[in-house]
Amino acid sequence: MNKKLATLLLFVFLVSCAPLEIETPFPPMTQIPFYASDTPAPFIIPVTETPQIIVPVTETPLGEQPIPMIDTLVPAPVARWWDVYFTDPLVINDPNNPAGSIEEKLIALIDAAQVSIHIASFEFNLPRVADALIAAKARGVDVRWVTDDENGLNIDSNQNRGQFTRLMVGGVEVKDDAGRSALMHNKFWVFDRQVTWTGSTNITINGIYKQNNNVIVIRSPEISEIYEREWEELWTAQLGPRAPSYRNNQWAILEGTPIQVLFSPEDKVVDNLLAILNDAQVSIRFLAFSFTDYPMAQAMIARAQAGVDVQGVFETFGSNSPRSELKVLWCAGLPVRQDGNSSFLHDKVIIIDNSIVVTGSLNFSSSADEENEENVVIIDNADIASLYLQEFQKNWDRAMSVPVNAFTCE
Repeated sequence: MNKKLATLLLFVFLVSCAPLEIETPFPPMTQIPFYASDTPAPFIIPVTETPQIIVPVTETPLGEQPIPMIDTLVPAPVARWWDVYFTDPLVINDPNNPAGSIEEKLIALIDAAQVSIHIASFEFNLPRVADALIAAKARGVDVRWVTDDENGLNIDSNQNRGQFTRLMVGGVEVKDDAGRSALMHNKFWVFDRQVTWTGSTNITINGIYKQNNNVIVIRSPEISEIYEREWEELWTAQLGPRAPSYRNNQWAILEGTPIQVLFSPEDKVVDNLLAILNDAQVSIRFLAFSFTDYPMAQAMIARAQAGVDVQGVFETFGSNSPRSELKVLWCAGLPVRQDGNSSFLHDKVIIIDNSIVVTGSLNFSSSADEENEENVVIIDNADIASLYLQEFQKNWDRAMSVPVNAFTCE
């Protein structure tokens, strides 16, 4: 067992048990155990053992315990704290038949909301989702949406759009990012300050029925409060690199799973991703809609040269750009492919050492890291990673090898 990691996890456990006063832009609805701003966020590395932490238990004398009925010994089913969904454009590709789709999953969460639905999502054109949100507003739920201007409100009058207008007519407040040239590119939803939905999926016909995308749903008040705080910044137009950063507070441990949340541009996300890549010991897998960040490419090459198994799938159209890192990785001898989806592979995913998953809205580019409003979640959980690895393998099998003479390597 790594003694440093064991010490860190024990420290986290002890700190999480102590009440802390943290200044936030708005008072939380529930008391959430955030951590002091000078406490470093957990450096997420593969965990093979969990330290045994013994918690004192106050025992009740046997003579005072009631004799339980037999049926009370059967525990009630407990909902899993996470779910992962992937689009499947080869199978679920008809917006008129949403059975089994991510859209269906999202509407179920909307219909279950009782207090609030706070949304930061790039674009939108799904009528059924609009219907569900309008119905939620009508039953008293606080429904508000922050979107991009160029790809949100400014094109809402275009053909096959108009859903933002419908929301506003139905009483739902909608704001954009106030004419910034950079993008409000987030794709996250927070339900009742309890459940967070994030990933790469735009709430559009293309995003759900044509492209390869992913969603992770996290049922946790701690994680939801992190996203709520960021949503409040977006809602009040605290945008860009000068927005406050709470990076050292943006983490939690859920049932033994470390989770870290990062927002660009204020949190310097790529620096954090580089640190995790540089610590890879066994394998790196990635699915990338846009990958133009040279330091990330160099980190992957360095790990490959150190014996780490690195493979990746690039979205085809974007990877033909001269700014893409496809050529850099290919010329370094790394096994990389271009996706086989006639639409887009839109994922922004990295899986490290069969345990760590990086996902969210952030493309692997300097503009995403330094200018756009983006979010990333980093999760160290082998069960979650196994699902993302299955999705990687599916896309790898359908992808195309780079032609032998595609590039001239210097």
